[in-house]
Amino acid sequence: MFYAAASGGGAGGLTPILMIALLFGVMYFMMIRPQQKRRREAEQMQSALAMGDEVVTIGGLYGTVTGVDDDTVLLEVAPGVQTRYARPAIARVVTRAERVEEIESAVEEAEPVKE
Repeated sequence: MFYAAASGGGAGGLTPILMIALLFGVMYFMMIRPQQKRRREAEQMQSALAMGDEVVTIGGLYGTVTGVDDDTVLLEVAPGVQTRYARPAIARVVTRAERVEEIESAVEEAEPVKE
């Protein structure tokens, strides 16, 4: 009796396979793709580091990029204090160097000259 019910339809054996494939598809689009996108964005940010950028390390240390090498970044964390970090240790860029120059020039233009 059990054998008769199990061999009754050919589509019954296909349903679990489709459910597993659907589960893998959902996992791919909900977990794997966003993680790959974040990793790609982090690699682009780390490769685009330039002198003058203000950055935050994964440890929470703020600093200004004073030197860039192939694998390392030299940060000035206080006046006259420089530390060397691996590029992947940079979590995010707070302010780009070009943006700092734009802000400084805008502030200089906005300030009235007192004589």
